[in-house]
Amino acid sequence: MHTIKQLFAEFRALRISLSLKFIIGVAAVLSLAMGVSLYFITKNHEELIIKQVDLQAKTLFRQIIITRKWIADHGGIFVEKVPWKESSPYLTEPEIVDSAGRRYVKESPAMVTKELSKYAMEKELYWFHITSLKLMNPENAPDDFEKAALREFEFGQKKDSFKIEKIGAYHYYRYIAPLYIEESCLKCHAHQDYKVGDVRGAISISIPMDYALSMIRSGRRDMVLASMITISLLMAVLYIMMKELVLRPVSELNRSMREFSSGRSPETSVIRTGDELEVLSRSFVDMSRSLSEYHTGLEEKVRVATKSLEQANARLTELNRKKSDFIAEVSHELRTPLTSIKGAMDYLSSKLSMSSMPGADIDDITDFLNVIRNNADRLIRMVNDTLDLERIESGVVELHFSDVNISSLVKDVVTGFHAIAGRKGVAFRAAVPTDVVIFGDEDMIRQVLINLISNALSVSPGNSEIEITVSAPGDPVTTYIKDMGQGIAEYEKERIFDKYYTKRGKGGTGLGLAICKGIIEAHKGEIGVYNNKDGGGSTFYFSIPARRERV
Repeated sequence: MHTIKQLFAEFRALRISLSLKFIIGVAAVLSLAMGVSLYFITKNHEELIIKQVDLQAKTLFRQIIITRKWIADHGGIFVEKVPWKESSPYLTEPEIVDSAGRRYVKESPAMVTKELSKYAMEKELYWFHITSLKLMNPENAPDDFEKAALREFEFGQKKDSFKIEKIGAYHYYRYIAPLYIEESCLKCHAHQDYKVGDVRGAISISIPMDYALSMIRSGRRDMVLASMITISLLMAVLYIMMKELVLRPVSELNRSMREFSSGRSPETSVIRTGDELEVLSRSFVDMSRSLSEYHTGLEEKVRVATKSLEQANARLTELNRKKSDFIAEVSHELRTPLTSIKGAMDYLSSKLSMSSMPGADIDDITDFLNVIRNNADRLIRMVNDTLDLERIESGVVELHFSDVNISSLVKDVVTGFHAIAGRKGVAFRAAVPTDVVIFGDEDMIRQVLINLISNALSVSPGNSEIEITVSAPGDPVTTYIKDMGQGIAEYEKERIFDKYYTKRGKGGTGLGLAICKGIIEAHKGEIGVYNNKDGGGSTFYFSIPARRERV
C-alpha cells in the first residue's frame, strides 16, 4: 500500500500537463484492468478448447471400447481376405472358406483397433494405438508417454492421462486410458496369467492440436486488438470530455488570474460551467474584488508604515551610536583611574616592603594591597575586553587582512607560554605542518591563539600535555588545541562562548571566548569545542578560510 501511495506521489510531482497526467493514469489503470481480464479470458478460452479436445478424445476412446467389446462378445469378426492382408499368427483359427470358395480372415478386437487407427491416420483425422507392457505383437510397443502411463495404471495411481506433445512438426493432444481384462478376453490371454479386472494394456489417442492452438492464438490476438481499440476509444472520449469540461475552463481561469496579477484586468468575470469550476471561478472573482478594494488603501498604509520604520531605524541607529560612545567613554574613563590605582598599589607595596613596620602588619597590609591589585587587574582586563568585544560586534574594528603563516604563528605563541607551562609541569606537543597559510588579521588570530592556549593551560593538571594541531594545507585551515583537563559539561557547550559566562571557581572576565568567537566570525570562520573521547579533557578548534575575496 505504501508503494502505491509513493508511486502516486511521484506521478503527481511530474512536470507534465494535467490532461496528459490524467490520460496516462487512466490508460495505465485500464491497461492493467484489461490485461488482467484478458489473461483470465484467454486462460478460460484455452481451457475450454482443450476440454473440447479432451472430450473428443474420451468419446473416441469410449467408441473404440464399445467396438472392441462388441467384437469380443461375438468371438471376433471375419472379413473377406484381400491380397495384401495376411492371416494373424496369434489366432487358433485365423481363416475360413465359404461354400463358394471365398476366403475370410478372422479379426480380433486388437486387430480391428489397429486397422481403424491406420484408416483414420490416412484420412488425417486422428490416430490411436493399442499398447501394453506385456507384448504379444512388437508393433504395440509403448513410447515414453505410454510407458509412464501404463506403469501408473498398473499401480492404480491414475484412471487416465493426457498431455500436449509435439511430434515432428505438429502438435498433438495425447490421451491414454487403460484396458481391463474381461471374461471374453481370457480366450486369447488366459495363458498370460491374467484374471478379470487386471490391466491388460491401454489405448492412446492422438488428436492433431495445431488447428486448436491456432484458434487459441487467433482468439488471444483478437481480444488484444479489441482491448487496444476499446482503450483508444475511451482515451479519445475522455480527452475530449476533459478538454471541454475541465481544461478549457481552467485555462480561462488561469488567464484571468494572470491578467489580474499583472494588473491588466482589474475586473474579472465568472466562468459559467454550472459545476465546481464555476464555484471556484466565483470565489476568485470575489477574492479579486476584495484585493482590489484592499489594494486601493494599501499603498498609503505602506508609505506611512515605511516612514515610521525609517524614523524608528534612525532612532535605533542613534541609540546604538550613543551606546557605543557611552561604552567607549566609560571604558576610557574607567581605564585611567584603574591604571592609576594599580600603579599606586604597586608603589605602596614596594614602599611597605622597605619600611620598618612590624612584619605581621606589613604582611597583612601587603595581602590587602595584593587583593586590591588583583581586582584592579581584573577590572582593567574586563574593561579592555568589553571595549574590544563592543568594537567587534559593532563592526567598527578594522581588520588588516593579509597572508598569515599560521604554522609560524602557532610556534611563536607556544614559545611565549613555555615559562608558565614549565612552572606548572605542563608540556606542549605541536603537530604543525610547515608553511600553512591563511588569509586574515595576524594580530587578531594571535589573540585567539593566546586566549585558547591560556584557557587550556589553566585547566590542565600537572604533568600533562597540551596538543596543538593544524590541519594540512586546504580550505579552510583548522587549528585544534587539546587539553587533558576535566572536559566541559554538555549544558555548558552552548553557553561557553556567551558574553560574561564563566565556570564556577574561575576568575576570568567571561569575555575571552566571546571575543575569540567574534574574531573568528569576522573572518567568516567557525569556532567550537568538543570533549575528547580518549584520555579526558576537551578540544577547542577554529577554522579560517585559506583564501578570501579582497573587498
